[in-house]
Amino acid sequence: MNPTRRTLLALPLALLLGGCSTRRSRRRRRSGGGSVSGGGTPSAATLRLNPKYRESSVALALMQTGTPYRYGGASPATGFDCSGLVYYVYGQLLGSSERARLPRSAAQWAAASRAVPSGQMRRGDLVFFNTSRRTRYSHVGIYLGDGQFVHAPSTGKRVRKNSLSERYYKQHFLGARSIFAD
Repeated sequence: MNPTRRTLLALPLALLLGGCSTRRSRRRRRSGGGSVSGGGTPSAATLRLNPKYRESSVALALMQTGTPYRYGGASPATGFDCSGLVYYVYGQLLGSSERARLPRSAAQWAAASRAVPSGQMRRGDLVFFNTSRRTRYSHVGIYLGDGQFVHAPSTGKRVRKNSLSERYYKQHFLGARSIFAD
């Protein structure tokens, strides 16, 4: 299937499933599936991707810098929200049967990953933030190493790199989680 057709088919699904946003919006939905319990501990089947995808995921994520933010977006052609960027990056690296089991919202990504101590974060791990009063895991990015991550920040902005040491991200940082089998 050509990329344009795949994008057209994926867009309605992405809009249905929603995404994440730092903007409070009436359109915003609570994430479904892969729930996070009241204590904030994710509970769902953990992804165990091949570690060979670590460097490719970082490279592919960096290639998306400059792409506009779009609520519910999951492609370079239409724009990304934070979880849509993560979904796109790992979806490009996997076959269609594996891609079908990837989460879509930030909370679902948290539920499908395992905690990584801050001192053991590796390139390609996911970094999570609480930027909303509604959902604990409300924002996600891909860790680049050296305290840097790439993400789709919010409406009106573009996919970009930021530092975990920046005041805003430091205050809202929940921790890193891994989707890799290593």
